[in-house]
Amino acid sequence: MSQAGGRGREGQKRPPGQQFETPGGVHILKEVDIHCVTNNTEHHTNEISVDQLIVRRGKPFNLTVKMTQPFTPDSHPLFVVVMTGSHPVEERGTMSYLSVPDGVERSPSAKAVWKLELQKSSSPQMGILNLTFTPPADAPIGEYIMSATYKEREMLLATLVVLFNPWCPDDWVFMPDEKERQEYVMNEQGVVYKGSGNHIYPIDWDFGQFEDAMVMICLRILDLNHKHNDDPADDVSARCNPIYVSRVVSAMINSEDDRGVLLGRWGHSYIGGSAPSHWSGSHAILKQWLKYDCHPVKYGQCWVFAAVMCSVMRLLGIPCRVVTNYQSAHDNNRNLTIDVYHADYGVREKKTHDSVWNFHVWVEGWMRRPDLAEDGKYDGWQVLDPTPQEKSDGVYCCGPAPVKAILDGKTDLKYDIPFVFAEVNADCIDWLVKKDGSMVNIWSDTKRVGQNISTKSVGSKKRLNITDSYKHREGTDKERSVFKYACTRDYSRGDKDKKMEEDNGNAETEENIENAETEENVENRETEENVENAETEENVENAETEENVENAETEENVENAEMGENSGNANAEEAVNNGETEGNETLNEIHTGEVTPRSTPPPPPVTMEFKEVSKPVNGKDVSMKLVLHSKSTVARRLSITISIQAMMYNGIPAVNIQTEVKEKTLQPGKDLSIPILVPFLTYHKPMLDCDSIKISAVVLDKQNPQNAYLAEDDVVLLDPPISVTVSGVPRLYYQSSGEVVFSNPANETLTNCTLTLSGSGLWRDEHEYQIPDMKPSTRIRVKFSFVPYKTGEKTLLVDFDCATFRDIKGSCTVNVKP
Repeated sequence: MSQAGGRGREGQKRPPGQQFETPGGVHILKEVDIHCVTNNTEHHTNEISVDQLIVRRGKPFNLTVKMTQPFTPDSHPLFVVVMTGSHPVEERGTMSYLSVPDGVERSPSAKAVWKLELQKSSSPQMGILNLTFTPPADAPIGEYIMSATYKEREMLLATLVVLFNPWCPDDWVFMPDEKERQEYVMNEQGVVYKGSGNHIYPIDWDFGQFEDAMVMICLRILDLNHKHNDDPADDVSARCNPIYVSRVVSAMINSEDDRGVLLGRWGHSYIGGSAPSHWSGSHAILKQWLKYDCHPVKYGQCWVFAAVMCSVMRLLGIPCRVVTNYQSAHDNNRNLTIDVYHADYGVREKKTHDSVWNFHVWVEGWMRRPDLAEDGKYDGWQVLDPTPQEKSDGVYCCGPAPVKAILDGKTDLKYDIPFVFAEVNADCIDWLVKKDGSMVNIWSDTKRVGQNISTKSVGSKKRLNITDSYKHREGTDKERSVFKYACTRDYSRGDKDKKMEEDNGNAETEENIENAETEENVENRETEENVENAETEENVENAETEENVENAETEENVENAEMGENSGNANAEEAVNNGETEGNETLNEIHTGEVTPRSTPPPPPVTMEFKEVSKPVNGKDVSMKLVLHSKSTVARRLSITISIQAMMYNGIPAVNIQTEVKEKTLQPGKDLSIPILVPFLTYHKPMLDCDSIKISAVVLDKQNPQNAYLAEDDVVLLDPPISVTVSGVPRLYYQSSGEVVFSNPANETLTNCTLTLSGSGLWRDEHEYQIPDMKPSTRIRVKFSFVPYKTGEKTLLVDFDCATFRDIKGSCTVNVKP
């Protein structure tokens, strides 16, 4: 092969009409028409480019070859070779030999063989060949070079890019519903959910997967993964498999192990980069990564990692959506529980590496999983998490983990299912570590983890609650049986549990979460078959309850989801009993696990609920009240300690804002209302790099000091309002204008103010405006212009940042007409 048959690079396109010299100076190939507009439109890639040939596997595309002499196939066949990667071979599916007429000799073990047909509309005598090529549905994705040989003279026909094809039934990423394909592959705008379980709020995100250079960027991501460096031939061949590709992308979005896209940072200075909250879209991040020689972009956190991965997956052709899990557990030791350890009398014995985050964001990719089951049982949505949390096979990546396997507790399947199962369904357990080293379970919460699992709905900005696709309803027998079943599938837990049982010396009971199995079941833990035989009629494989909803997904309007009707509730009934059972256990009982005999019945418990006096808006004082009630028939003197903390979204307290202690009397049959005021001047500096305010109330009964009650609430501050409008009807390639309006709500001057505008199809780059200092109650109006370069519904995104507020977001929908 000559140099023309070597590795092609993006940009070496064959424009129609360009001629090629062959040895001896004889022109054989006059021109090649790669029909970019037609082919790309039919392959749903015209949004990416109409100048570069980009096709999807499993679907034919056409080329027209014009020669300077007649085509005589009987005496001089046309031979074509298609190849990808630096080490193409037929046996790996990275090279394919074709001919007209068909008769080329191929390797008996050739994989991913392309097809070539000469259309009847061709005119061989005039040297006009209309050729139809079909890449197989299992072809490796990536950049290909196509060259032809005729009369022993070699010619470059085209360079092209092949992507996954969710429109093709034979492709492992096939998605049958067209509306879902439009949402999860073609939609460049989306919504990411943040906040807390009681205060869910959406932010608009610009995925921009079809923006400039995105093909080059995504292929570069694949080429820089460590597996490609170790064995490039094997890596390129494996790109036929979306399971493999998605796992590579998960590792490459973070930069822990390689030259990945984003550097994560939690709770530290963001000097030298941008705070994670600054970003409003993926394209600016990915373009910056490519521009600066693939050095990681500073900085990202979970929702940024996930949104960027979604953009890459959609570009490559794998249907993808961003998912937020509230009260998300991080199970460091893979025992499916979040363990907190206390010494005698409630003093924390040792720091646990487990944690529960206010929220965590990952993605789901749609693909088949024939590696797990031939019947398609685990096909469909797969969890993939690019945030660097735990290593998987020695690399910081996670998934793909089938959502159906998570629902069934199949923690022994690939990939990383125990970790994801714990994120949505771990039990929270407090252990009392006694002087002899034994541990007593003093509190268990089986319902806290995994709430309001959310993603954007198809075709609208409504929130879709998909919790029931991950877990059975809390409080049902099915949910408990799945949890116990999941524990048996995690073989790494066996020795650890056995040692804990010996240390404790306690008899096992069916109610004990850690030791739920009988001795006979433990013996049968060795194989899946024995475990299934050992289970009761509530077996996860066979049980069917009214509460069991296999894949129910419910829509909730964003307007209702943003704040939530119960946003002021501190889950009072659960929270009040957070150190007791129905208010009957004393503080001493909690600490020692022993019951102190009583001569008189305990007083009824005190119930507590947080309520908003006004919506909590950043820049204003936060005003709430704590409402206490008891069914007691006598007045009760209470000591009330209210603590205010600034919290990171990963559940770590950052700063104690304020604490106050009050003594009040709770009258029988009446509510006691305690006002809570958190001044803006008190909270605004601690909250610059935090996501929520945790309000905790500990109540002690002065007459019965052993009775303690706890309530908590996470308060998410609303952004001050920012308005963005566009004048008239924007039209393609015509200048349009708009205006941003913002008023300073704080009683202090805003300094270091910047305004950033972005939006795929409207601007190719972010536009930043420097804003003068803003005195209290002043208003700014910033006029801007833009020239749309894509038609359709686009999202214009605004980010206002200053020394007092971090990244206030605004947006508006722009419908660009032709």
